[in-house]
Amino acid sequence: MAENLSDKFDRGELLNVNCPSREVLKRITSRWSVLILLALRAETLRFSELRRRIGGVSERMLAQTLRHMEEDGFIERIAYDVVPPHVEYHLTALGHEVEGHVIGLADWLESNVHRIVRVPASA
Repeated sequence: MAENLSDKFDRGELLNVNCPSREVLKRITSRWSVLILLALRAETLRFSELRRRIGGVSERMLAQTLRHMEEDGFIERIAYDVVPPHVEYHLTALGHEVEGHVIGLADWLESNVHRIVRVPASA
């Protein structure tokens, strides 16, 4: 049975250059997005806690990635009206769905990193 155009659009055609899901794919598979999903998988964290948990991410890059992930519906940002400012982040239901897939990739990577990154033998 042939698919109609709306079914193709709803499902997405990642190999098609005009597919709108490509932007989401690019954003969700970025190094920082993957690490944020892993860090938030079981707990709510403040910005500073998240930055410490994810070593090497700049404040600017973390803020930008969190903003994109919030726009895409993967995380929720909760800002408390206190001084000093207090902001927390946690995964939404959609974020937990994608986190489940990312965990599989992370587990595979951790189990196989020795096969991928080979240290050259000393001559």
